Amino acid sequence: MAEVAEVAEVAASRGRPGLRRVEQIMGTAISLDLADDLPAATLHELAEETFRWLRAVDARFSTYREDSEVRRFDRGELPLAGASAELRWVLERCADLWGATDGFFDAYATGRLDPSGYVKGWAAQVASDRLRAAGAVNHCVNAGGDVRVRGHSATGEPWRIGIRHPWDPAATCLVLTGTDLAVATSGVYERGQHVLDPRRGTPAPGLRSVTVVGADLGVADAYATAAVAMGRSGIGWLDRLPDHLHAVVTDDGRLLHSTRLPVTD
Repeated sequence: MAEVAEVAEVAASRGRPGLRRVEQIMGTAISLDLADDLPAATLHELAEETFRWLRAVDARFSTYREDSEVRRFDRGELPLAGASAELRWVLERCADLWGATDGFFDAYATGRLDPSGYVKGWAAQVASDRLRAAGAVNHCVNAGGDVRVRGHSATGEPWRIGIRHPWDPAATCLVLTGTDLAVATSGVYERGQHVLDPRRGTPAPGLRSVTVVGADLGVADAYATAAVAMGRSGIGWLDRLPDHLHAVVTDDGRLLHSTRLPVTD
């Protein structure tokens, strides 16, 4: 916890309200920026509640922990009637998203239950909803590139969200700005071709990175995953997707995006 305290102290020394905290959860760095001018004790409690929730989600839905609820359910050791409300909700949403994506978002694409393409975004969305309900209306939750922002940053400006360049981890391919955005990115640049076309059982070539912007981060996360699974045909599907904007980097290096995407220099 010393590192967290140090980050908060640096922010305070610059005369800016809020707190920033980072933890390794779900196999990635999750950062939380609280930009409201609230008492330090309140900010720390809100941060602790947020990370407590994210750690609980990781324990319940991890596909790497043999004792996680999702693994026990997948092995048939846990009946649906005995599953938690959270697992039942996720299974229902994954079924809905399977239908909405013509089967390209498939939690069973690998042959076993893996709802990770929805869970990370959903968990961050829930965290953001809880922060807003608690009065922290200016915040950013970044779950390994799945980002939910609300309100303004500590500088009073809209949040800036950099989308990682799929060939250069130190660079961005574009930057988005906004005060109420859910931004999810799925790509093959970190874990390789891990997103499978569920119809063929193999990765679909064509798209190096897909970013989807909408109102709900869990849905945006699933849609980005589905588009990668579709390959090049995912571009046309994204163009027809209602109430969502997108940016795509193809395997041959082309950057394509919705004309209304809130891109800044």
